[in-house]
Amino acid sequence: MQGVMMNIKNEIKNFHEEMTTWRRDIHAHPETAFEEVRTSAFVAEKLEEFGYMVHQGLAGTGVVGTLSTGNGPTIGLRADMDALHMQETNNHNYKSINDGKMHACGHDGHTTMLLGAAKYLAETKRFSGTIHLIFQPAEENEGGGKRMVEEGLFEKFPVEAVYGLHNWPSLPLGKIAVREGPMMAAYDRFDIIVKGRGAHAAMPNQGVDPIVIASQVIMALQTITSRTLSPLDSGVVTVTQIHSGDTYNVIPEKAHIGGTTRWFKEEVQDQIKSSIERIVKNICQAHNADYELDYMTGYPPTVNHKEQTELAIQTAGKVLGEENLILDPDPTMGAEDFSYMLKEKPGCYLFLGTARTDNDPTLHNPGYDFNDDALPIGASYWAQLVEDQLKD
Repeated sequence: MQGVMMNIKNEIKNFHEEMTTWRRDIHAHPETAFEEVRTSAFVAEKLEEFGYMVHQGLAGTGVVGTLSTGNGPTIGLRADMDALHMQETNNHNYKSINDGKMHACGHDGHTTMLLGAAKYLAETKRFSGTIHLIFQPAEENEGGGKRMVEEGLFEKFPVEAVYGLHNWPSLPLGKIAVREGPMMAAYDRFDIIVKGRGAHAAMPNQGVDPIVIASQVIMALQTITSRTLSPLDSGVVTVTQIHSGDTYNVIPEKAHIGGTTRWFKEEVQDQIKSSIERIVKNICQAHNADYELDYMTGYPPTVNHKEQTELAIQTAGKVLGEENLILDPDPTMGAEDFSYMLKEKPGCYLFLGTARTDNDPTLHNPGYDFNDDALPIGASYWAQLVEDQLKD
């Protein structure tokens, strides 16, 4: 811990305990997509206390804090605020008090690190230019980043570049992983309804069994990435739901299949989508069944820009030491709606290691808890990034 903290800003070290209190308060009061009323009020109150101009209401519960000193460039820094629909299994005294909701992805830490940087930057003002601190709702599944962009985020708060980060519990505390180009995959969803004909379970010949047909569809979907895509391309097709029937002696009328797809290239998305349609259509036709397919396009790939990635690497090296940088990590097939911001403005998204041990609970695990030792590291990275790019 001491080794990675060597270049943490002293002013930020001094209010580490205060940041921990903020983070644990947010953790205890998780709010899910577009319902982050308490969290956004907390953020706005802190920003106003620090001396920022505060705008609330973008994408419903979004908050943007603006601070200007001098006539330099303008950049945006983004943190997400929402929690997940999960039941927390931790027993610490700041565990979720909201049943069925928890901060299992560390957005409580993201929000706190950016607030820590906000406090430092307002107190020191060692930069010349303008910063827009973007506190975004609804990153988990609901596309709050897209909605902020559509509602005029960058028209109301113009920036020359925008930056984001995510805590990464599979990396040791104080490591940073970043690369130019694709960092995270795109995310789409699909729902398939196989329409058969119900019958008595003892007389299956009188019906068209949607469960048997759905089972064949599911197995065939596994061949898309192994037999349709080029071995040099990346793609994932995962079935995560199957629902059908509600009693033992009845063949049901319908079966529902749901799942996700992941990809980096648009041509791969097209291949996956058309392959799902072909498989479902032909298997259902072979068994005299009908179907409905709803393929929903989700988040695009998160793609880092060259210049901004190089700048982020330089800053990260200053804060953590070059020996703690992982500069060519494999892209992850997870998705992130910061991608919408990167489609509009150049920028960079990186992973900040937060692991306490080799066996830390992963993201989206009911036992996950953000590592508070990472708070001053992330806050110092944000602060140094501003000071590097908006030199006084």
